[in-house]
Amino acid sequence: MMLVVMNTQPAPVAESLLESAVRTYLGHLAVERGLAVNTLSSYRRDLDRYVAVLAVRGRDTVGDVDEGDVLAFLGGLREGDEEHPPLSAGSAARAVVAVRGLHRFALREGLAAADPAREVKPPTPPRRLPKAISLAEVERLLAVAGPSDTARGLRDQALLELLYGSGVRISEAVGLDIDDLDQRDGVARVSGKGGKSRIVPIGDYALRAVQAYLVRARPQLARGKGEAGALFLNARGGRLSRQGAWMALRAAAGRAGLCEVSPHTLRHSFATHLLDGGADVRVVQELLGHASVTTTQVYTLVTVQLLREVYATSHPRAGV
Repeated sequence: MMLVVMNTQPAPVAESLLESAVRTYLGHLAVERGLAVNTLSSYRRDLDRYVAVLAVRGRDTVGDVDEGDVLAFLGGLREGDEEHPPLSAGSAARAVVAVRGLHRFALREGLAAADPAREVKPPTPPRRLPKAISLAEVERLLAVAGPSDTARGLRDQALLELLYGSGVRISEAVGLDIDDLDQRDGVARVSGKGGKSRIVPIGDYALRAVQAYLVRARPQLARGKGEAGALFLNARGGRLSRQGAWMALRAAAGRAGLCEVSPHTLRHSFATHLLDGGADVRVVQELLGHASVTTTQVYTLVTVQLLREVYATSHPRAGV
């Protein structure tokens, strides 16, 4: 008697041509472009959702898709459905980027005769105003930047005073060499984005803190083997890293009772307080090292809001 074993496993579902195109595209991103695993996972989720929408709309291949399909997908992302909550502009933009990449790839590989996503623009996230803290909060932070009786405390005091007093980026601050400082004129030459150099003034408070650090603290940190020329040193005598500078700021913010203070917070506060004091936006642009004044003008939104609040609470005929 022959025993017949029945296969109870469900037959594998055949991969659709759309799914095949997505799989090929993701493989291209992984092998040829070297995208990170997390990024690939995000693209896969977005494109799986895209394929599901296209299937409902009766599209069998990537070549069948038109611009209306892409726009419908984008609209669905923003509106949400029973299975998916509405996505923010930023998250929807990421999904549209994945879709646009898929269709560019399909056109280049001959899988489609046209690119229906070419003219579909990702939604623009709302402009976020830079975070700034008040002058009183800055003073509270700097007052506890570091104990003046230790080498690391003097270093941290000089670092935070410099970040706020000159508005430099954290990478620019830790990249400074002693020779970049002109203590007589109170300026420093920093190397910004794209290797572009600029001169920034150093306020009296920051200059005094830097001078105290150079005289009383840096020689202790260097221990005769410090990195030649580096302004800010770590405890081992090497150049202070961005992470080390971050930790110094975070520790000071904790002591000052301030939340969510970053090096960029000090940079934003520097710009905002200058504009509040009447500085021209183009001057602030130069100090920040912005390539375009448009970037700097984001800060004016903060000061305009301040002016409105002052007017609303101070002017006798501002409101009923």
